[in-house]
Amino acid sequence: MLFLYNWSSRLYAELFKGYKAAWGISKQDFLNYPQGSLGYAMGMFYQEKGFDVMPKLENHDVFHLLTETGTDISDEIAMQYLLFGNGKISLYLIAMLFIGTLIFPEHSQYYWSSYRKGKSMHKFYHIEFKEFLSESIIELQNSFYNKQLTLQVNLLKHGK
Repeated sequence: MLFLYNWSSRLYAELFKGYKAAWGISKQDFLNYPQGSLGYAMGMFYQEKGFDVMPKLENHDVFHLLTETGTDISDEIAMQYLLFGNGKISLYLIAMLFIGTLIFPEHSQYYWSSYRKGKSMHKFYHIEFKEFLSESIIELQNSFYNKQLTLQVNLLKHGK
């Protein structure tokens, strides 16, 4: 299933993210951001997990950090549930929900709690996080979990 997910996410980036520009930031470049920032957390995420940056899918890795969702296959499916709860709808997301639920029904409680978690959070699935790489990851997380005004002010500052 992990192979299927990796293959499908690359295909998804090529077919459905053609309009989107890759961030053009390497794993090492992320580590040059200040400690405690989202950018630095991204660098540590890639380093600790042994992952490479997937062009045009960088936001997805931010989602893992902001929501503290793991990267195992059941976590990837839970992430799709969380994003669905947050308001995102796409053909890829629906397919992952359907296939993941069929293959791993034993995780249905986890998936349902992830959906509720996404529903309770400030809407974030549509935000381009490249502009927030210097921001404190803890402040960003608090903004999403608590739906604080801070996030709205920052979004306005960044023209969102």
